Amino acid sequence: MEKENDSLFLQETTCLDYNHPAVQAYAVPFQELASDAEKAIAVYQTVRDGFLYDPYHLDLRPQALKASVVIGKTRAWCVEKAILCCAVLRALDIPAKLGFGIVKNHIGTEKLTTYLRKDEIVFHGFVEVFLDDRWSKCTPAFDRRICRINRVEPLEWNGVDDSLFQAYRGEEQFMEYLHFYGSFADVPLELMHREMFEHYPHLFFDPVDTAAFSFHFDKRLIRELD
Repeated sequence: MEKENDSLFLQETTCLDYNHPAVQAYAVPFQELASDAEKAIAVYQTVRDGFLYDPYHLDLRPQALKASVVIGKTRAWCVEKAILCCAVLRALDIPAKLGFGIVKNHIGTEKLTTYLRKDEIVFHGFVEVFLDDRWSKCTPAFDRRICRINRVEPLEWNGVDDSLFQAYRGEEQFMEYLHFYGSFADVPLELMHREMFEHYPHLFFDPVDTAAFSFHFDKRLIRELD
């Protein structure tokens, strides 16, 4: 696949609003780097460590899932980090797309499980990047601080090999993927709402909005509530 023909994964979208001044400013430092691979790796590391991973405040509304909105935060969940990473890469003329799956964390998720009522994390987000005529997956979700707390090494990415998850902490299983939804040019908002509803219906019928945990959604995107 030729990069110049891969226009779908270079386009600005509603969520990947890379022409926004905040996103353009965020991308400036990376323009100084020599190669697309160097730029992509630097973007990945900066997004990964620039926001504390926070899966306790989930907002599925279109107005919240924008790269320009994520930039203004200090904490972000995996989908938000993937959105920002993907948008900045496209701003640098590097084809990128969003990937989503269901993962199971085996360590350190007891608190989150009490809110989700299951140990499956639905619509975990990652990024696929086109470098040197091939796609490579990377996951900018887990910053160094979170990894240190959970006693795992941060996920490194070399621009070639897929870097999706920490499989083990020592001999203990840490994370596994249970299902892949596929890759997308933009956030599949309706699919995200539908899958979240299937796995966590209580969050839609009895929404939580506290300092410890919050969940917001767009009623227009969830037909099951009609």
